[in-house]
Amino acid sequence: MDMDLTPEELAFREAVRAFLAEELPDRLREGAAQTPGVFVEPDIGLEWQRILHAKGWLATHWPEADGGTGWSPTQRYIFEKECALAGAPGLSVLGLKLVGPVICRFGTPEQKARFLPRILSGEDYWCQGYSEPGSGSDLASLKTTARRDGDAYAVNGSKIWTTHAHYANWIFCLVRTDPDARKQAGISFLLVPMDQEAISVSPILTLAGDHEVNAVFFDDAKTDADNLIGEEGQGWTIAKFLLENERGGSCHAPRLLATIDRLALQAADTASGVNGPMTHDPAFATRLARLRLEAQALEVTELRILAELSKGRQPGPQTSLVKLVSAQIHQAVDALAVDLFGYDGLQLPPERPLYGNEAPEPVGSRHAQIAAPAYLNSRAWSIFGGSDEVQKNIIAKTVLGL
Repeated sequence: MDMDLTPEELAFREAVRAFLAEELPDRLREGAAQTPGVFVEPDIGLEWQRILHAKGWLATHWPEADGGTGWSPTQRYIFEKECALAGAPGLSVLGLKLVGPVICRFGTPEQKARFLPRILSGEDYWCQGYSEPGSGSDLASLKTTARRDGDAYAVNGSKIWTTHAHYANWIFCLVRTDPDARKQAGISFLLVPMDQEAISVSPILTLAGDHEVNAVFFDDAKTDADNLIGEEGQGWTIAKFLLENERGGSCHAPRLLATIDRLALQAADTASGVNGPMTHDPAFATRLARLRLEAQALEVTELRILAELSKGRQPGPQTSLVKLVSAQIHQAVDALAVDLFGYDGLQLPPERPLYGNEAPEPVGSRHAQIAAPAYLNSRAWSIFGGSDEVQKNIIAKTVLGL
């Protein structure tokens, strides 16, 4: 694997840096920095999405024929890294990186023409209906049903941990269309409009105080039969394609390394109470250095995946390794931030959002204010997208042959 950038890639990097310096507003950067959850609020994310869409730099994971950027895997990585270094908001992946690529790969021309432009513009805001109260890691045991009724499907059941369902006007769901088939074979992938009385959304407030996830209930909810992606019974194949994008299609290391660098700068301004700033504390410095090395090792693994993708190969089980390791580093970084700020880092303001004119006044600093909510929210990293235990089983089976 050649780690050096070509002259063309270096020129692209400079173009990205110039664009971010000119077009990324400070208020969006500050709002992203004060968001403890995985996704920023729509008032931050959608504004940045529209800026990128106007530039033509949005759908980095889509084929160019479907409205994608046409970038190489290396260009995508450069873009992700420069956005991380600039503190740009992380966009909601639900439309752009999850259901969007599914529609590109499995959708009909009519479905592409209907849904893809509205994902890009932000007119449609998506949520994901996978997990259920009794079907999390064992996703194939899901019980939400979709019964064909003429030109429509009637959906009944419930989904849980549905991120941003209270904002979404569409949900993509795994549903059981054939109760008599073996559990994977009876599942289909269905798009359902949220704005109907037959769907109710119940908020779930996290320990951090954030309203990010929800429970969603379907009581004979209707969706056109034309909103079935692929064929009936093809849902499990589509789900695996989507999860591979979710686990390995993102570049975690650049944002982790940028966060670690910012944590080091904050430590240099935080007194240890013993020997100058916290950067002089041997225990803290050792933990910070270890996290930086782990994130750099993760970056090499992600670059190896990009090298495979650039050759037209599938990344395979390496995506599970990336998901597992990135979750552990995320959680360790957030734990170190709480320790860095001491008592100031333990504050847990109930008000949201933590940015803007109405944001609560912090005790200590804005960096300290976000520490505890981010730490509590990041407990979910080892659960969503397939828990750590699921990833370890995949690695054990496909890599170690156990």
